[in-house]
Amino acid sequence: MKNESKGIYDVNAVAFFIMLCVATLVLLIVKKTFIENTTVAFEILAERGEMGVFHAINTLQYLTIPVVYLWKFVIISFVIWVGCFMFGYRITFSQVWKVVLISESIFLVPEFLKICWFFFIETDFNYFDIRAFYPLSAINLVDTSSLPDQYFYPLKALNIFELAYWFVLVEGIHTMASKKKTIAYNIIFSSYVLFFFVWLGFYILVYK
Repeated sequence: MKNESKGIYDVNAVAFFIMLCVATLVLLIVKKTFIENTTVAFEILAERGEMGVFHAINTLQYLTIPVVYLWKFVIISFVIWVGCFMFGYRITFSQVWKVVLISESIFLVPEFLKICWFFFIETDFNYFDIRAFYPLSAINLVDTSSLPDQYFYPLKALNIFELAYWFVLVEGIHTMASKKKTIAYNIIFSSYVLFFFVWLGFYILVYK
């Protein structure tokens, strides 16, 4: 039925997008101000008066959060929407976009955990430690000191939260379309998940 409640997916997409951007901005500011900028490397740059370029880069990162999210959501939504079309799921692009938007909030959790890790557990750290750490990811299973640079991002991307994201997407597509969940699984794993692994493989191949 058209008036059937969709639970969390009934929220206003614009308002949720703004809240997501604000939450991401807050976590990013906290991470950079109280963790990254306290490392020895940044202290040396500050003593040399060379922090201006890093402040400019940080400001750019803050300002482009909405742009990055919009680009990411459009790409992922399109991939999943095509998957829905291929499996005969009648669901609009805007509905898929809302599912992707809401599902993205799961990635706020590892950013918060990363901040807590360096605040309370691993308090003696350097910039390399920050770069090499991602909660509950495959990168924590390897020796990062000898790991080629092109594998840092892929191994961090392979984490428990990414796995949970797949199933949240499945639940969202299932809820929006109100059909069998097995079809929703087929859609997500044959579209987004496949695209995800192709992207990681491409990244490794072209990284220099």
